[in-house]
Amino acid sequence: MGLVSDVFNQNAWGAVEVQEEVVERVDFRPNLLGQLGIFEPVYSRSAQIAITERDRTLTMIPTSALGEAPQELIPKGARVRYFTGSRLAKGSTIHAHEVAGVSALPFDLQTKEMAEEVAERFAHLLEEAELTWEHMRLGALQGKVLDADGTVIVNWYKEFDVSEPSEINFELGNPETDVRKKCRDVERKMQAKGKGAYTPSTRIVCICGDGFFDKVVGHKSIKETKLGTERAALLENIPGYSSKEIENITFINYRGADEGPLAIASDKARFFPVGARGAFKAGFTPCPEFKPYLNRKAQKYYGLLLADPSGRDAWDRTELYSYPIFICSRPEMLQRARAG
Repeated sequence: MGLVSDVFNQNAWGAVEVQEEVVERVDFRPNLLGQLGIFEPVYSRSAQIAITERDRTLTMIPTSALGEAPQELIPKGARVRYFTGSRLAKGSTIHAHEVAGVSALPFDLQTKEMAEEVAERFAHLLEEAELTWEHMRLGALQGKVLDADGTVIVNWYKEFDVSEPSEINFELGNPETDVRKKCRDVERKMQAKGKGAYTPSTRIVCICGDGFFDKVVGHKSIKETKLGTERAALLENIPGYSSKEIENITFINYRGADEGPLAIASDKARFFPVGARGAFKAGFTPCPEFKPYLNRKAQKYYGLLLADPSGRDAWDRTELYSYPIFICSRPEMLQRARAG
């Protein structure tokens, strides 16, 4: 608790005691897919990232700049595809009048320093970039990376000339459905499509909407196998946005953004492999727009701080740039389902 000028009652010489507990309403920022470590980062030195395909076993190689050692010989019959990163850019301008006389937290500090405000603005830009990356990860796990407005940036099914797998009806509305067999069928299909990418250490994860998750963990065929055993307690107190393993598949009740397209529909589910060789990559290409970053290895993001060139120091501006491409090199392994 601190003392601040009582300017709200036009009493510049007086002071009031202010409670410092400030409530901020902050939107939930999904980052589960980033935390799972599904996407292996690749930081390229040139504007494109190349993927070599041979006999449906894919190996990703970063393109190299002039003068660097050459890549390995591409075997006869292999096909190379080149992709460029998408440009993400956003900035924020802080004008001097915005911070003049503004009380900072804690309230004992009566003016907010411009540097502090700039840092806060950039932190907000970075949070938005991380939200965008999560949206792109979610798209790659569904075979189609989408822009913020829902338009398709890259369709990995088309890029690799494979058909999108048909949606599986899990028939969870029918109490007689053998859900465990449904899970085994998903695993068999993914192994068959995976060829050399599916290894003994590969596991399957399913991110699902609220309705699908509730129906699958509460289904009769799942409950009956635990009743009368020491595992019966696991049928109770299952929290929302949690996970449950069924037949070697980890079902995760995915919590998306509070608003917008970053979510899984309530009755839908998406299955994807974790630990499949080369299946998912997070590629980043270098910044080609500013001289300090030319001919250098890519970074995940770039931050710029710009000053008022007029000499009046009327504003500072911070900007963030990123050039990502979230790659699904084995889209035929992906599976999708509805609750039914």
